[in-house]
Amino acid sequence: MFRNTILFAASAIALVACTSTPATDAKPETSEAEEILIEEFGETPAAVMSKFEQAMQSVDELVAAQNEQAANDRLTQMLGTPGYTDEELAEALYRRGQIRMSARGYDTWGAISDFEEVMETYPNSDWVTAASSDLAIARGKATSLNFQKEQASSTRTQKFDAMMQLGEHQDAMDYVRQWNLTPNNDAVVALYQIGYLCEGDTLTGRSFSLTEPDGTMRSVRFCDAGK
Repeated sequence: MFRNTILFAASAIALVACTSTPATDAKPETSEAEEILIEEFGETPAAVMSKFEQAMQSVDELVAAQNEQAANDRLTQMLGTPGYTDEELAEALYRRGQIRMSARGYDTWGAISDFEEVMETYPNSDWVTAASSDLAIARGKATSLNFQKEQASSTRTQKFDAMMQLGEHQDAMDYVRQWNLTPNNDAVVALYQIGYLCEGDTLTGRSFSLTEPDGTMRSVRFCDAGK
């Protein structure tokens, strides 16, 4: 209801702006409707964000709150929603690739796929140059992680971390079970958000403690334990 009131106010302001001419050069006073919009969006009606801009802002807010997996899911949802332009889809793909390649993104293979898709599917977009540059970085990261995973001198924790960063989550989970590893909090949070670890009284087996970015503490177990 409040959102509809805001949109109605924006329409009314636009109509007044189109049908009236100020009598003097004096700066007009801010109307009540404009004040509502400024309070909601921080800007005047002319700067109210598009649907795509609002969605991307929500992605940025999730990343700022260290909820990279939720941000990844939000972008995936956007990419499957009709109505966006090719330029917007290219930007969403590129942004998802950036998040997947980040320290808490845990999906370097997915990042490589996203950057390649930007270049192949949207070759005329403004995001091709950036995607090409980040693709080279992601491929270099994947090579390094693969080396770490295969090195005999790497510790089990290092091998697990390499699997997680590559996006080989099932292999990483199998490795945790095989060697009874205790991943760091970021990895446990990611596995919980992705869906490999769950809360539930009916689950059995080993538990893992985690603290979410907002401070919420949970005790989780393998999602298939006890089922």
